[in-house]
Amino acid sequence: MSKLRFHQLEPLRFPLINRFYKAYYPAGKAKKDEVIWIGENNKGIQACVRFKQFDSYQLLTGMLVHPELRAQGHGMALLEASKEQLEASQCYCFAFSYLETFYQSSGFVVVTDSDLPEPLRSRIERYRQSGKSLTPMLYDQSKKLELSQA
Repeated sequence: MSKLRFHQLEPLRFPLINRFYKAYYPAGKAKKDEVIWIGENNKGIQACVRFKQFDSYQLLTGMLVHPELRAQGHGMALLEASKEQLEASQCYCFAFSYLETFYQSSGFVVVTDSDLPEPLRSRIERYRQSGKSLTPMLYDQSKKLELSQA
C-alpha cells in the first residue's frame, strides 16, 4: 500500500479535483468556495473530502476514495487529517446509509431531520426524493473518544 499525504488543496490545483470526481463519482462537483482536503501519493489525488461553508456551520460532502484504495483506512485517515476543519464549526454530513457506521467511528452521531438547520433539511429532502438513502449526522469529537475507548 502506498502511503497517502493529506493536506488542504491548493487553489491552483482545483481543476484536478473535478477530474478526480468525473472519473470515480460523476455526481460530485467541487465548488471554489468549499474547503477541500485531499490524500495523494506519487500517482496523484487518491482521496478527497469537501466542506461546504454556511454562516454558522458546515456540511461535509463529496467524500471519495479511489475505488482501488477503499477499505484500507484512507477515508478514516483523511477525516483525521482534516480534524481541525471538522472542529472549525458545527459539521454535518449526509451519510449514505451503508456508511453510517464508518462516520460514527469517525465521531459523527445520527441526528433527526428536525435537528438540521433549515437549509440542510431542505437539501436532504431533495436528495432523498432523487432516491438516495441518507442519514443526517453531526460531528461530535466526544463521541469519537467514547467509541475508541469502547
